[in-house]
Amino acid sequence: MTSETPTEQGTAAAEALGYEQARDELVDVVRRLEAGGSSLEESLALWERGEELARVCRRWLDGARARLDAALAAEDAEEGEEGEEGEGSSAATGDEEE
Repeated sequence: MTSETPTEQGTAAAEALGYEQARDELVDVVRRLEAGGSSLEESLALWERGEELARVCRRWLDGARARLDAALAAEDAEEGEEGEEGEGSSAATGDEEE
């Protein structure tokens, strides 16, 4: 038996979801909330679940953004190194001509 509360267990389960799963469940939660007809307690539970799912989606998106930024920075660094090598050669050649 675990000492986690039901909310903590739900959060842990949400954290284990992939982006698409979390997004799809979030869409379902929003539809259910917009449809109405739920009790206050059910609506609050749905809202809380939606907040958890939105956090999971945000983490996935933030992680994807960080990976993209890192890849772009590495690409820029490679291009910068190639550019510096070319510039260094021409600068040395320019000095020799004077």
